[in-house]
Amino acid sequence: MSPRRPLSKVSVNTERPSEKRKSPFVDTNSRLPTTPPKCKTLSLADFEFGKVLGKGKLGKVYCVKHRESGLVCAIKAMSKKDLVNLKLEKNLRREIEIQRDLVHPNISRLYGYFYDETNVYLILEYALYGEVYQILKTRRRFDETTASRYIYQVSSGLQYLHSHNVIHRDIKPENILLSDMGEVKLSDFGWSVKSDPLSQKRLTVCGTLDYLSPEMVESRSHDFAVDIWSLGILTYEFLVGRPPFEDDDKGTTYKRIARVDLKIPSFLSEEAADFITQLLQKNPRQRLSLADVASHPWMEKHKAHWSK
Repeated sequence: MSPRRPLSKVSVNTERPSEKRKSPFVDTNSRLPTTPPKCKTLSLADFEFGKVLGKGKLGKVYCVKHRESGLVCAIKAMSKKDLVNLKLEKNLRREIEIQRDLVHPNISRLYGYFYDETNVYLILEYALYGEVYQILKTRRRFDETTASRYIYQVSSGLQYLHSHNVIHRDIKPENILLSDMGEVKLSDFGWSVKSDPLSQKRLTVCGTLDYLSPEMVESRSHDFAVDIWSLGILTYEFLVGRPPFEDDDKGTTYKRIARVDLKIPSFLSEEAADFITQLLQKNPRQRLSLADVASHPWMEKHKAHWSK
């Protein structure tokens, strides 16, 4: 599988965080708190640090345990200097404002945040099995029962987001986590945006090249339907092991997306092929709605086996 090609790739060098900080944190009496945040002064000393879980495009992520409550969670540490230099302060502010209010089984929780002189820290829900991307790389591709279960859960999370006027705009395996209960969790809301369905469409081109919709690569306005397109790309990658329009030449990828040059392997079932085709329609209005995902024949065929 070739390396990802994000439109705006960010590399943050964040070593073990320093010990200076004060900030609010939500109540941690439950694993997934649903009550409004309670103000509490925190320091990094309030957490037991475990291993580094990974290094994302915005910083390093640590597995930590909140000493007082025993809550195991993740802390994402980001350098203030890098955020300023890369002009990502607005993205981070928007990410916090959006994600802190989201409570859904298929969306990673943002419990709170704090900062010190050098870093900003996000306190996030811990997902035991990490990125689905890493699991996919190991397995090469998922069987249709596994893929359909994951896609159903992603669509459920997207329905929740859209009902709260949020467009994710960066759906891909790297931004989907897998919990100890086998639930997938949408994460990384750095490119997400609040958008009233009745307001003007968005114009910003953002996300990861292989997952961009035709309206984005053609610099046309876009709305919630870009997430539906990305769901189709995700389904294809889960089942085939690579995105459908991937090419070594970036320009060729753009052209293939724009004309929807879709080639579905013969080893996929007719139901899977139809599901992907209905999602990957050039006309955003013709794409399968999220409300109809659950009743599609591909889902109906496999849902009885999801618990096995």
